[in-house]
Amino acid sequence: MKILVIGELNVDLILQNYQAFPELGKEVLVEDSTLTLGSSSAICAVGLARLGEQVSFLGKMGCDVWGDFCCRRLREEGIDITRVIADPSVKTGITTSITGATDRALVTHLGAISELRASDIQAEALRGFDHLHMACYFMQTGLRPGFRSIFQQAKAAGMTRSFDPGFDPDEKWGPELRETLGSVDVFFPNEVELRGISGKNDLEEGLASLQNGHTLVVAKLGRGGAMALSQGRLVRVPAPLVEPVDTTGAGDSFNAGFLHCWLAGQSVEAAMRYGAACGAISTQALGGTGCQPDEAGVEAFLQKREMAAEASK
Repeated sequence: MKILVIGELNVDLILQNYQAFPELGKEVLVEDSTLTLGSSSAICAVGLARLGEQVSFLGKMGCDVWGDFCCRRLREEGIDITRVIADPSVKTGITTSITGATDRALVTHLGAISELRASDIQAEALRGFDHLHMACYFMQTGLRPGFRSIFQQAKAAGMTRSFDPGFDPDEKWGPELRETLGSVDVFFPNEVELRGISGKNDLEEGLASLQNGHTLVVAKLGRGGAMALSQGRLVRVPAPLVEPVDTTGAGDSFNAGFLHCWLAGQSVEAAMRYGAACGAISTQALGGTGCQPDEAGVEAFLQKREMAAEASK
């Protein structure tokens, strides 16, 4: 399967296991730190590549050390970066992730993240692919007005399409995002995003309110697993029980696992279980890509869980 990922590129500086969350005017210590490839889009792209998909990336970076780092990491994962745009007028984005065992806070300098525009994406860039994945809607302010038209171009080219909105720092959750949903096949909000976009506090009501007769909405609920409305039926899968090291990018790894199965024609429930396994495994190391599995790793993980469940009966 040939997959094109269009999105943001940035590095993640991860500060792990804080003694106390930082306050203005005070300094706190953390147990560990690491610099790794960040961005929702890039983490999903790496997850797909490790599962055996043929992945190309289109994004914008600065002509700087952070941009070089991102491209080197993508190349190391076998991802085609010929569509990545290097712009000397901007800086590559960076996110500082202050993380603990169960949650994290993010501080981001957007840099090139906000500078990619629909005009940078020529029609020929979409040709020859089977699927398009886009993410980070609210952070990519330059690209945001073009999301819908890009999805429509991809549809016209015969591609299936998936979309992970990411968090809205302004928490306005504008109506234009809902208008974009009609142009995508799979939508991947997390729990907070589902509530914000739908305006519903109840998650099932939120799923129901986003139904448009075409788009499959798959809600990622962290420790609560995942849920979706598929052909009018509520589908829920539990999250595998693991002790996380770092939750950065777990939702993006879920996306990769789900798409890997769904694009192969497997059921929504099977794809959700596979995605949940990918998300859980990814939390076992620092960074979004530090522990993303290949197919053999996912199968071994799932088989171990099945054997444990049988033994407990």
